[in-house]
Amino acid sequence: MQFDTVFFLGVTSIAIMLYCLWLTLSLKNRVPGGVIGSRWNLLTVLVILFTAGYLTVPFFHKLPPEFINLIVGLIFLFGAIYVLITIRLIFSVITVLTE
Repeated sequence: MQFDTVFFLGVTSIAIMLYCLWLTLSLKNRVPGGVIGSRWNLLTVLVILFTAGYLTVPFFHKLPPEFINLIVGLIFLFGAIYVLITIRLIFSVITVLTE
């Protein structure tokens, strides 16, 4: 196993994503139902997908380039979806708080 900058960044990212996953799951019981609850569930699924994708980073040197490109592309796609859902969730919370 190579210990280079990419490996270090990958391990750091994995640690952060595992912490985010723990936060997401621990806050799940505090999130109300309805639109906010359903968006939170979707965010939780996306955090799980991100964590799974990040767990592949230490093995990139063993994977074929086509597979690496697919993983990176999926992480980008799900990242964009995550940002969209997060912004809509924040918008919903602000709308509820200002009514």
